[in-house]
Amino acid sequence: MSTTEPVRTDSIHEQDPHFVDEKKQKSRRPGNTAFRQQRLKAWQPILTPKTVLPLFFAVGIIFAPIGGLLIWASSQVQEVVLDYSDCWPKAPMGNFSTMEPDLYSYSFKSSPNSTSISKPQWKRDQTLVHYGPGAEVDTTVCSVRFDLPDPIGPPVFLYYRLTNFYQNHRRYVASLDDNQLKGDAVSNSTIKGGSCNPLRLADNGKAYYPCGLIANSLFNDTFASPVLLNTRKSSADNETYPMTNKNIAWASDKDLYGKTKYTPDQVMPPRNWALRYPNGYTEEQPPPDLSEDEGFQVWMRTAGLPTFSKLALRNDNLTMAAGTYQIDIQLNFPVSVYGGKKMIVISTRTIMGGKNPFLGIAYVVVGGICIVLGTLFTITHLIKPRKLGDHTYLSWNNDQPTTATVASGRDVRPGMNAA
Repeated sequence: MSTTEPVRTDSIHEQDPHFVDEKKQKSRRPGNTAFRQQRLKAWQPILTPKTVLPLFFAVGIIFAPIGGLLIWASSQVQEVVLDYSDCWPKAPMGNFSTMEPDLYSYSFKSSPNSTSISKPQWKRDQTLVHYGPGAEVDTTVCSVRFDLPDPIGPPVFLYYRLTNFYQNHRRYVASLDDNQLKGDAVSNSTIKGGSCNPLRLADNGKAYYPCGLIANSLFNDTFASPVLLNTRKSSADNETYPMTNKNIAWASDKDLYGKTKYTPDQVMPPRNWALRYPNGYTEEQPPPDLSEDEGFQVWMRTAGLPTFSKLALRNDNLTMAAGTYQIDIQLNFPVSVYGGKKMIVISTRTIMGGKNPFLGIAYVVVGGICIVLGTLFTITHLIKPRKLGDHTYLSWNNDQPTTATVASGRDVRPGMNAA
């Protein structure tokens, strides 16, 4: 009797050309790991008065002193703020007059308020500003005189501050062309289909350079360096405190701009630049080198709030002596058309930056709230403590009709248990 060789049960299926081994099919089941199968170890603390109350006091004890230090650091910043929005037409022509009290503010160590400092004065004059061949503009110059009770700096910064100007509007923020700002000669067709809407191409079909709303609305008031009046330290009666517009932009911003490859006949200046370039761009008045124009770079970094300050001038080496100063401002930027205001801020800084007590106040408020809540909860816990796991306030322990009874609308009759 011969031994019969066992036949594999799957041999026929393996010979089938349409056979697919289920073991080789890909599975969408997540891998059998603790992370994918949600078996990671976790710890959920039990919130008891003994653990929560110390946290309240710890946060309060930490935050309140930090907030106090931030407020103190902000108070060490010395600054003067001058609102010159209405210099034209309120300031007299040719003669100084006193500014209204709501148009200025002082913050100095020796004089923490404005009442002990001489009131600022202002006047206005007309002058002819020469920008280039054929570009002469009759400009109003606002002259502001103010006192510094204490020497400040270095460094000393001069900012311009605008109110009610929404640089964070989504249409405004996106209205620029990055490649054009880098110096590339972007074609008119690319600009037309780009993000510079609504200021892409001029009526003659040429691209604006730089295009977009941000560049068109460039803040163009011009500030002269402050002049110390009636000084006897030099041969002249007045002494200029030199300030520069170099190194006012972030280093990271400077890398975004380059000298343009456009020729003057390829592009047009933005609409609001027409007074400076009355004949458009020419060989005598070529397109500006944006890589060197740090004032433009500062403006192009849009602000997140409608009230903001941007750096215009600085001096990192010399102390600004106490005394009476005069600063001349060429008025070019209108603010009354949109209901805003413009100011100059001459300020110093501390290790925490400029004058801004908001962060310190926020820390103090949070710390104070935590301490107050911690105190109230501690008193409540001591007067009327509750045991851990107390079932007193559980809903099913209340002597109320059952849900089924209330829902049916039937009253429970005497001798009948509520079902």
